[in-house]
Amino acid sequence: MEEMIEEHADQTLILTGNEAAAWAARRAKVHVVTAFPITPQTTVMETIAQFVDAGKMNSQFLRMESEHSVMAGMVGASMTGARTFTATSGQGLLYMAELVHWAAGSRLPVVTTIASRGIAPPWNIWVDYSDVLSMRDTGWMIQFASTHQEIFDSVIINYKVAENPEIMLPAFVAYGGFTQSHTAKPVKIPGEGRIDNFLPPPPKKGWPHLILDPDRPIVHGNIMMPNQEYMEFRFKIHETMERATSVIKEAIREFKDDFGRDYQGLIESYLSEDAEYLLVTVGALAEQAKDAVDSMRKRGVRAGLVKLRYYRPFPTEDLVALLEAVNLKAVAVADRSIAYGSPTGGHISSDFYSVLRQTRKEITYLPAVWGLGGRDVTVEEQVGLLEDLREFHEGGQVGGRNKLIGGTLWVGLR
Repeated sequence: MEEMIEEHADQTLILTGNEAAAWAARRAKVHVVTAFPITPQTTVMETIAQFVDAGKMNSQFLRMESEHSVMAGMVGASMTGARTFTATSGQGLLYMAELVHWAAGSRLPVVTTIASRGIAPPWNIWVDYSDVLSMRDTGWMIQFASTHQEIFDSVIINYKVAENPEIMLPAFVAYGGFTQSHTAKPVKIPGEGRIDNFLPPPPKKGWPHLILDPDRPIVHGNIMMPNQEYMEFRFKIHETMERATSVIKEAIREFKDDFGRDYQGLIESYLSEDAEYLLVTVGALAEQAKDAVDSMRKRGVRAGLVKLRYYRPFPTEDLVALLEAVNLKAVAVADRSIAYGSPTGGHISSDFYSVLRQTRKEITYLPAVWGLGGRDVTVEEQVGLLEDLREFHEGGQVGGRNKLIGGTLWVGLR
């Protein structure tokens, strides 16, 4: 009876971010999980192993010898039509990079959670999104989860999107190593029946474009000559990624109707309607930045926030529409990653610059980098960034709080 209640009743549990990811895989009823431990995602796989061992999760749990093999296992299992899940971090994600490309090129709806950490050398295991953003051109959808609840919900939503016959692309759900992966908060876990209604099982005959079936033999992944369809296949991934924006929005609307939690879309705005100074960032620091915006508002400064939830597909149209609708003076985009040699030093701020070029407005732009390698970013420092943004707009300079180097603000740089 207790097990039946656990599966069919809604619950609120105190979970770490990693446990929330594991519970999402359980509720999604994934068929195959491939595992290799790496800090700080290890407890995702440990929790799933406990679920499987206790008979609470009917999945094949495969212990692999490396992260490269982990994603190879995901590719092979997904080719049979199975719903697949894994998790990794940092160097592990880099090690599986070849097969990350293979999953997208094969149009396989694999979902993987990333407890993001800094890239070595030197060794670093604390939150830094440079790992997942190094995969930005692989053909995977990339989403940032800013709360423990959002980790759980995002895994479910991204299966819904990835398995849509019009999409068939893999997805990363990224969140902060240790700051989210190992801290605990209340998470609402819907009963499995409610999840089943939102996320039906995959088609029994496999994915519409591909299945490994001895009765339906096909050749897949063979060499293509330059005058064959290689370029067209690449274009179709790009075209589908752009089309995914509407599918993501519809899945989020449906999720809101079913479960009452509204993630707005590919971006989530906070007090942006009348903002003059706007901060754009991702992850848990975006959630924290609401306090910084509130603080600025109390001082009479019309500050606002945009939480970038999806990086791929990049929400260009949504951002352009927001910028056109608001009487903005200046916008700052803060990356918790580094893109060496890029125009702004950050992945997101570089892409955002192209968004500004599509608006008809003159908006002061201040790219920023903060929190690399898990360096703490306080609410006070976020307030300082907004103050720097106002000073930069008014006089082209910033105060002594942070360093403005090459047009980019380096928050907390020593």
